Amino acid sequence: MIVRPFRGLRPRPEMAGEVASPPYDVLSTEEARAMAADNPNSFLRVNKAELEFDEGVDPYSEQVYRRGKENLTRLIEQGVMVRDAKPSFYLYRLTMTGRSQTGLVALSSVDEYDRGLIKKHEHTRPEKVNDRANHITYLEAQVGPVFVTYKFDLTVDRIFKKITAAPAPTDFTGNDKVRHELWLVDDDADIKAITEAFGALKEFYIADGHHRSQSASEVCRRMKEKNPNHTGREIYNYFLNVIFPDRELRILPYNRVITDLNGMTLEEVLEKASGHFDIRPYAGEVVPARPHQFGLYTDRKWYLGEARPGSFDAASPTRSIDAAILQDNLIGPVFGITNPKTDHRVDFVGGIRGNVELVKLVDSGKFKIAFSLYPTSIEQLLKVADAGEVMPPKSTWFEPKLRSGMVVNLLTE
Repeated sequence: MIVRPFRGLRPRPEMAGEVASPPYDVLSTEEARAMAADNPNSFLRVNKAELEFDEGVDPYSEQVYRRGKENLTRLIEQGVMVRDAKPSFYLYRLTMTGRSQTGLVALSSVDEYDRGLIKKHEHTRPEKVNDRANHITYLEAQVGPVFVTYKFDLTVDRIFKKITAAPAPTDFTGNDKVRHELWLVDDDADIKAITEAFGALKEFYIADGHHRSQSASEVCRRMKEKNPNHTGREIYNYFLNVIFPDRELRILPYNRVITDLNGMTLEEVLEKASGHFDIRPYAGEVVPARPHQFGLYTDRKWYLGEARPGSFDAASPTRSIDAAILQDNLIGPVFGITNPKTDHRVDFVGGIRGNVELVKLVDSGKFKIAFSLYPTSIEQLLKVADAGEVMPPKSTWFEPKLRSGMVVNLLTE
């Protein structure tokens, strides 16, 4: 697989904690506005510039993209962010609750993405792809890295351990208690070793960032059309990734809450579900301990559910995932929610919030019932991607999240 060093634009080490921000798509505009309120250097002002406008502004409008460009230019002109003189790699380590993952910040090949060597597991929506493509075009920069994984490789692991043996020049801990460390890799021998080690790998997998990947492909297409001297080596032929070994990644459950019981009593719901699930009252809260086990919470009581053997296709990479089992055998047929992407009766709660959030939402009366799930494994995700299939909606929640603004790829030389 191709990995290319580049002249990264990054915050001065002492400013990184102030600049780096959560990804643009995990915060609402209101949340982003509150987070950036007292911080003129927050990268949210680049990546989600609508926060600087009145409510009701179209986040896909030209004025929003131009404001993002202005804010990025200001960070550069004020010396808050500085571009490295030499094409380099970077190692980015995130540590959360004592667990670390270390990835390579590098450019990957749009051509390899287009040819399916960087494997996908989600569909993309054209309006979101167009938004990020316009954002890249106006800013002349890729500011949000794609979160990519590969099957663990011992040679890569040894290189990473050698480089990270030294203290990280950039090192800060965010308000969420996640520690972020960044190493510059500008030694020619290290660059060569990394390029060759990754060159021996056969595929990458997108963990998170399908729209960012597809938007990079769209930008490449646009720029190629405008360049009569296109060679394939131009910077727009590559896109910004952070690439982690699969064994270090952590997926949390993606839980469900539903507003009503579809006109039934709880007893009727349990009766309809009994053909596919064994469900019984449980003393205390339910944290599923193994695949195909579920927690159900309603009326201040927890129930433990387990999918009955034979009630789902265990040989299917996709239909054997717990989010699909719950949707196919309960949420769809019993609650009448056949399209969880568009039905407003169902909502999704990232596992980072835990059962506490499920109880809070149901006890508030806003939702009637909640389901806690066992997390999808990284092995399941890779199998779905290898099969060319699509993961069930809202079936993976990766933690910790990459920060945007740690390293930016400018599309200008």
